Amino acid sequence: MKTVLKYYKPYIPHILFVILFLFGQAMCELALPAYMSDIIDEGIVKGDMPYIWRTGVIMIVISAGTMVFAVAGDLLAARTAAKSARDIRHTLFDKVTNFSAAELEDFSTASLITRSTNDVQTVQQTTIMLLRMAIFAPCMGIGSVVRALQTSVSLSWTVGIALLAIVVIMTVSFFLVLPKFKVLQQKLDKLNLIMKERLSGVLVIRAFTTEKSEEKRFDVANWELTKLNLFVNKAMSFMMPLLMFVMNAVGILIIWAGAHLIEAERLMIGDMLAYLQYAMHVIMSFLFVTMIFIMIPRAAVSAQRIGEVMDVEPSIVDPAEPKKCTEPKGLVEFRNVSFAYPDAEEKTLEDISFVAEPGKTTAIIGGTGSGKSSLIKLIPRFYDVSEGKVLVDGIDIKEMTQHDLREQIGYIPQKGVLFSGTIASNLQYGKSDADEAAMLEAAETAQAMGFINEKANGIDEEIAQGGTNVSGGQKQRLSIARALVKKPKIYIFDDSFSALDFKTDKALRAALKEKVGDSTIFIVAQRINTIMDAEQILVLDDGKLAGKGTHEELMKTCEVYKEIALSQLSEEELERGRK
Repeated sequence: MKTVLKYYKPYIPHILFVILFLFGQAMCELALPAYMSDIIDEGIVKGDMPYIWRTGVIMIVISAGTMVFAVAGDLLAARTAAKSARDIRHTLFDKVTNFSAAELEDFSTASLITRSTNDVQTVQQTTIMLLRMAIFAPCMGIGSVVRALQTSVSLSWTVGIALLAIVVIMTVSFFLVLPKFKVLQQKLDKLNLIMKERLSGVLVIRAFTTEKSEEKRFDVANWELTKLNLFVNKAMSFMMPLLMFVMNAVGILIIWAGAHLIEAERLMIGDMLAYLQYAMHVIMSFLFVTMIFIMIPRAAVSAQRIGEVMDVEPSIVDPAEPKKCTEPKGLVEFRNVSFAYPDAEEKTLEDISFVAEPGKTTAIIGGTGSGKSSLIKLIPRFYDVSEGKVLVDGIDIKEMTQHDLREQIGYIPQKGVLFSGTIASNLQYGKSDADEAAMLEAAETAQAMGFINEKANGIDEEIAQGGTNVSGGQKQRLSIARALVKKPKIYIFDDSFSALDFKTDKALRAALKEKVGDSTIFIVAQRINTIMDAEQILVLDDGKLAGKGTHEELMKTCEVYKEIALSQLSEEELERGRK
């Protein structure tokens, strides 16, 4: 809660003006019943038309003032709530984008989306209510009680009965509804998660004809959320009519009791009507306050969920006094590196040492779960090593800023990720000022020009969200081209050739050798023919370095590598491929 509240500090002057406007509105509304009483008892009863006109003009001016104060207060309250919500959303987005992979695993994507949208919206709506009513309602309520007692002490018991009835209704509602608010947000998280998974995996669902079971799973989550919403809404729907009944019943009671006092000449008609207005103000003010207390717990749940994200301290941070490489070359060295995922009992990588030099290709191969992708993710510092050091150009990457480190790296993941926009905007993602010639050259090197030329708009062709209008191989080639546009010193291909046919794979590797041959290249691959030409091949087995060397050396010295190679190609094919 405290984490969210600090985002309102810049808007304290706005809040003070809102308080001033709402106080003015309350004073104006409190003045009207007194003038109404005077216009009846002093003007109408005595037939004094000049007095009626004078008082009427004053009432019109006060009504206009009420409108001005109300509009100004509402507008400023809405602007304050909207701007603070904007700041919270911005900070949330910035926080999440700076999370390391370890922090992202603590929150589901669906939950982060819900916290950034639904929870922030709930806080924003509650802020408007608080700014609008938290000052206005108490001022109006206290002022109405004072003015009502000044008007007639004899009728004060009627308001007491009304407030007692309202307290009973609201207390019962609190105990029924408030515990459900946190559960409601959790159910919404679950529904969003299922929806996201179903939409992203719709082709797999259709391929396995599991539409009915998925619909059933969605219906269960949907119905759980619906039942909870129905319970809350039913409780609220019963509460409001009951409160309106109490308010109207008290109005009738005041008129009945007031009529007896008027008959006994202990009360004037105007005073009775003024008291009725004050009583309604007291009840309405109390209703507003109770509504605020209903909204605050729900907003507190949302604020707590927002705070849980904001209070997370990233495990990967920049050093206080970072070192900077003045002449980047791309030399990468692993010194006795061991790594274990957070909360994991066993190490994923253990005692890994090697040097990857500029102008040479370092390939990484191994069985499933051997730690290939884990190793490669340590270079851009997606995770921090548990033991040992990773150095780039002789500097420990922990002593560099993440920005400076990643500026030297072109990372191409196994699953090509494209963003909505155009082919050109995706290619410029790594270098925003890249011109068309640089983009076309990168696309040519990545063997992407063939399908780009087939597009009606060339590199200005639209890319759908997630790149759903291009194939897997085209995604990979565009991802490679995006990294080439950046022209980094270190290239990391994390199994980035898996969706390419052998011919395209071979042509792409030859083009890379020609265009970026002076850079340090890492290739994680499953196919032997993709890595055979690498100057250095690292063989991982169960997180350990089982072998290191060229293809010919490993075929003689590393049984793990030889087994992988012979499982894919015959000895004759291996020999022909090498030639």
